[in-house]
Amino acid sequence: MVDGYRMRYLRSGGGRALVLVHGLLGYSFSWRHALPVLAENATVYAVDMLGVGFSDRPLHLDCRLKAHAERLLRFLDSVGVTSCDLLGTSHGGAVAMMAAALSPERIRSLILVAPANPWSAHGKRLAPFLSSEPLSWLILRLGPGPEVAHNLMLRRLFGHRSRIRPGTLQGYSTPLRIPGAFKYWLDVMSTWNRDLEDLKSVMPHIAHIPTLLVWGSRDSAVDPASGDQLSRHFADCRIETFAGVGHLPYEEVPDEFNAAVARFLSPNSRQAL
Repeated sequence: MVDGYRMRYLRSGGGRALVLVHGLLGYSFSWRHALPVLAENATVYAVDMLGVGFSDRPLHLDCRLKAHAERLLRFLDSVGVTSCDLLGTSHGGAVAMMAAALSPERIRSLILVAPANPWSAHGKRLAPFLSSEPLSWLILRLGPGPEVAHNLMLRRLFGHRSRIRPGTLQGYSTPLRIPGAFKYWLDVMSTWNRDLEDLKSVMPHIAHIPTLLVWGSRDSAVDPASGDQLSRHFADCRIETFAGVGHLPYEEVPDEFNAAVARFLSPNSRQAL
């Protein structure tokens, strides 16, 4: 329970804690290919953030980036995790960075998969339009229309659609039938640009944390070029780029993705940093 609400999570493995934070269009389902592999060497927690997936959906949930990060830290308290490696993707990558800035002593390392960040212009242009009052009103009243649009957007996030495995689109769509799914998405969009400015201001607090940046070269959601600018804000940062892959490397090339994360988290790698 977090703030009196049920926050669903998956847990597997043993050893040091590794926490996985999904993106805006995802939930713990995003990690179905990664969790069993990464759990071979860690206790892995894959969360459904409040408001999404199969967690509770409070009516007046604060969807600002800092509020997400604070709830993530309270989740760690609730499951007894005092320190962890923190992996976040897309919007979840921004949540991970903000959580680390709020409590840097708890985060051993960051793994950021195409994280939303202040140096990528893609979402900055789109968020104000999508969260505008007329369009928000329309989206919330379209019935099944937003679910169809969600699936179209998800397809666009792949570098090669031939890599979309059976059951993927259906799995991502399942929680969208729960009331409140699209309100959450719009609420996140409504503070997107302000949140990124807030994130930019706290970057010095996480500069010392060893960090792995993971990107696909064909990412259409978060500009891969922004990774170079983001990396300059960390004293110890590696960048892993998968050629021809889109925004979801853990979906498109799960074996390569899992190997990259495992290398970064291996004891020998940590000693070399």
